Amino acid sequence: MPAPIVYFEIGCKDTPKTSAFYSALLGWTMRPSGPVSYVDTGSKEGIQGHIASLGHPPHNYVVVYAQVDDIAASIAKAESLGGKKIVGPIEVPGQGTFAWISDPEGTTFGLWKALVK
Repeated sequence: MPAPIVYFEIGCKDTPKTSAFYSALLGWTMRPSGPVSYVDTGSKEGIQGHIASLGHPPHNYVVVYAQVDDIAASIAKAESLGGKKIVGPIEVPGQGTFAWISDPEGTTFGLWKALVK
């Protein structure tokens, strides 16, 4: 089962400041929504993402998300391979479910399961 990278998230302390930086640097358009700015890269190539201030550590991070068929099974498989569950599964209403895992060296990685519409 292939698991393509489908989304990215950039964590920060100050969403407007960080959004302005990436917008100026890369020409991205931002759509602010509370503590999140949704990113439109302006391209049909690559993937889209968002910039977020969680309001608690970790503040500065980058997570990429792979599309998986089953979040719980993917977490269990990660754990069987020496990884750990960090967050989730958490439902994003109307969109899908995500989780964060860490690999055996501690790198954070995201899992995503979109709602079937």
